[in-house]
Amino acid sequence: MREPTFKMIETNGVRLRTVVEGDGPLVILLHGWPQCWYLWRHQIAPLAAAGYRVAVPDQRGFGGSSKPGGINDYNIRHMAADVAGLARALGYERFNLVGHDWGCIIAWNTALLHEDSCKSVMGLSVPFWRVGPETIDPPGQDDRFWYIRHFQTPGVIEAELERDPRSSLLKIYYGLSGDAPKSTWLGQLAHPRASGLLDVLPMPSTLPSWLSEEDLAYYVEQYRTGGFRGPCNLYRNLPTMSAITPELEGKRFTQPAAFVAGAADDVLLYDPDWRSWFPQAFDDLRFIELLDGAGHWLQVEKPAETTAQILRFLHEVEPVSARTPESPSAA
Repeated sequence: MREPTFKMIETNGVRLRTVVEGDGPLVILLHGWPQCWYLWRHQIAPLAAAGYRVAVPDQRGFGGSSKPGGINDYNIRHMAADVAGLARALGYERFNLVGHDWGCIIAWNTALLHEDSCKSVMGLSVPFWRVGPETIDPPGQDDRFWYIRHFQTPGVIEAELERDPRSSLLKIYYGLSGDAPKSTWLGQLAHPRASGLLDVLPMPSTLPSWLSEEDLAYYVEQYRTGGFRGPCNLYRNLPTMSAITPELEGKRFTQPAAFVAGAADDVLLYDPDWRSWFPQAFDDLRFIELLDGAGHWLQVEKPAETTAQILRFLHEVEPVSARTPESPSAA
């Protein structure tokens, strides 16, 4: 992979290190936890070659971007405003949005909070639902380990993960992937509440085929340098997410949308009935696709298939071959 082109984008009071490639309608790609822009490394060039301008930020708290210190600095309103401001800073009034994991949560909420500028939204791996305090304690599991509860006390999970970032990241990446035995991630609920995250996840004997030593080293360097505090602060805002966005209760997505996930992703098992209620939030849900053989990390486990699904959606909602590509009003 050739060296990416980074821009430091000023938006919403922070600076976001952002890969910017291509020309045409703007597509913003949002990573989740514990990731950075590098998760999208296989998608950037194909999307740019297809006629889109691709912007891939390290979200606030991650990688080379600003890392505010307060928990409230990572609430969903700030995270969504970062995205809308990024588009404006690149000279675009409207943008297409694709998010994964925590980036998917941010993408769903950005589409609702900034519906006049977010003209389409595609989610990867995490269906949309209104989030509140119930995410902290799964029903009937008060004495069991649950990672979101474990993340709530500042400093605890950071100290655990930062002792050995390589082992920490490898266990998380493997544990949520399609390479791990079924329900490896949800197997944490079989462990006592006093466990740590790294206690409940297995260490693979070899690297997964989709994660090279070079890839892992890049991630490790990002977290050795930037730490886990900002990224973990996202979880500390889950209990109040719905409360600070009361206007979104019952609000429907009016723009075109799509959803893609790995068929072997444990996150879909948080509510096994998700397909019965998820589509009801959308006026224009173009498709739902599950990719066989993939777990949580679609972009790297199934890079070609994931890119194809993103382009399928973009070609429906922003068919660049049928129009003059949109150019930014100011770069």
